[in-house]
Amino acid sequence: MRNPIIELQGVTFSYPNSYIRVLQEMDLQIGEGEFILVVGPSGSGKSTLLRTFNGLVPHFSGGRIAGQVRVDGHDPIAEGPHRMSPIVGLVQQDPEAQFVVDTVEDELAFGMENQGLPQALMRKRMEEVLDQLAIAHLRHRRISSLSAGEKQRVAIGSVLTLQPKVLVLDEPTSQLDPQAAEEVLTTLRQLNQDLGLTIILSEHRLERVVQYADRLIYLPAPGEQPLSGTPEEVLLQMPFAPPLVQLAKAFHWQPMPLTIKDARPFAGLLNLRPIERLQKEETEPASVEVHEVWYDYSGVEALCGLNLRAGKGELIALMGRNGSGKTTLLKHLVGLLRPKRGYVVVNGLDTGEASTETLIQHVGYVPQDPNTLLFADTVQQELEFTRCAHALPPTDMDRWLVALGLAGLGWCYPRDLSAGQRQRVALAAILVAEPSILLLDEPTRGLDRNEKQALASFLRTQADQGCTVIMATHDVELAAECAQRVVIMGEGQVVVDGPAREVMSQSLVFASQVNKLFRDPHLLTVQDVMEAQTNEG
Repeated sequence: MRNPIIELQGVTFSYPNSYIRVLQEMDLQIGEGEFILVVGPSGSGKSTLLRTFNGLVPHFSGGRIAGQVRVDGHDPIAEGPHRMSPIVGLVQQDPEAQFVVDTVEDELAFGMENQGLPQALMRKRMEEVLDQLAIAHLRHRRISSLSAGEKQRVAIGSVLTLQPKVLVLDEPTSQLDPQAAEEVLTTLRQLNQDLGLTIILSEHRLERVVQYADRLIYLPAPGEQPLSGTPEEVLLQMPFAPPLVQLAKAFHWQPMPLTIKDARPFAGLLNLRPIERLQKEETEPASVEVHEVWYDYSGVEALCGLNLRAGKGELIALMGRNGSGKTTLLKHLVGLLRPKRGYVVVNGLDTGEASTETLIQHVGYVPQDPNTLLFADTVQQELEFTRCAHALPPTDMDRWLVALGLAGLGWCYPRDLSAGQRQRVALAAILVAEPSILLLDEPTRGLDRNEKQALASFLRTQADQGCTVIMATHDVELAAECAQRVVIMGEGQVVVDGPAREVMSQSLVFASQVNKLFRDPHLLTVQDVMEAQTNEG
């Protein structure tokens, strides 16, 4: 190993009022200049581990910590986040949590001003970061006007201006479209290779980032010792993996390919006979109708004459680059925004006329940030409040918790849960009202592979039972697994609208990893390939 810049010896940590040891006697070394990928199921302690490197754990989180942490010769436990900030830059899961000022340029300058850097140096670094992250066009924008993905890149930029020795990122691509995610990851790789910057990031969408990593650290569960090694070594031992690696395991491809380029020769040796699938005809009555809708934010057009129809029981994935209008459209469907021109009708109700109270009797909306829905003392009370607010009789809440993998968490404080668990609690709190139209904005943020598969299955069941599901997502693997229809948006308009297999197989950006490998409209998922292999001969 290279000279260690981070060393953990016997580190044990548990949060306040919790008996669970999230970290248990953890020993870990990270070499200077390494590109490290930290993975594991939701709640396994990834975010906790990352926050020990700059002292947020335990200085901000509270709790009990033992053992020794050293970062570039410094002790984060003793020195705290303020003194560690020039050494360790941390980009959190929720970028808004670290913004201090109103505009992009001021936010990039804020950290440097706190360090007392000369103005000329500040300007030089700012220009470099604006170019590296391709956000120069945002420099004078108010942060509140940015899309979620744009905010994520600004958050990364605000840390990079301090030129830390270690850059730590907690799910940095969770809110980015595939192209923007690739741009950010390429930038991180360049910073790692050109400047020798130590990069440590956690990520659930392994297919995006695993090929960049020098080493992979897998945290199995709270308190368990991590697995550490090359991506190929660790992926063989993990219970979940990106689609390409799943295929490599199933067909015993050696050496294990981590990129489409490396997998292509293996794929060419398979003799697959895809199973023809009948497309469902649109015979169901429309539950959602959007007609020539225009909307702008202070003169900046977000929706431009948009048209969309969704039938009862359809499961639709809204895709498109950051800022294409997906979230704005969802807010129109639940009445949080009203069209400037045109109209929106849900279940026969004109959202421009019906009250929000009336609309939420029909429409359930889970926003990107689950915390905006969570305010009760326990998960159980969150669900009970929703039933009461909708004047619905009491029901068995356990079936919703079990269906969403939250069994046993009914009496937990929601905000103490992991990001993935909070996401599912927010979904449960909406679903208990039994809406006939379900709107989800980036529903897989913070979810591990198993949780995503469970969510996909759950959403398919909801659609089969007649619920119209519309989800805005950058997760192409989720769309491939469960969407019947894909709508790609661009600049506030519908660019492409059609069956998921057709639309995704014709896209270079919004195709699944399996489809990129085979370029066959019948093959979007690993399951598709296995069925085609079974059908051979």
